[in-house]
Amino acid sequence: MPDLVEPSIFTRIVRREIPATILAETERVIAFVDVAPKAPVHILVVPKTEQYANVVELAAGDPGLLAEVVELANQLAAEHSDGDFRLVFNTGAGAGQTVFHVHAHVLSGNLQEGSLASF
Repeated sequence: MPDLVEPSIFTRIVRREIPATILAETERVIAFVDVAPKAPVHILVVPKTEQYANVVELAAGDPGLLAEVVELANQLAAEHSDGDFRLVFNTGAGAGQTVFHVHAHVLSGNLQEGSLASF
């Protein structure tokens, strides 16, 4: 019998098994408020597919989907802040990635250079 892998928390949000404050959704991407924000505006933009663990895999496997993530991040930054934002992808446990379902952090709100360095 093959090993059964539990769906990621993001997949469970996509399936509406876990509640989230969803801010935007397209056919292939969903965006919601981070439950443990690290900035005044902290939004997660997540492809609905579990196929890619990190941004490097996504860029290699589906650059169009990566472009959709960035486009939605930009739109949300314009809607929820002044349009200035950081877009952070953690890649690997050593870089702070804890959910291995590719996702972008949209961070905004009076951020200073050097802040969030341990993010």
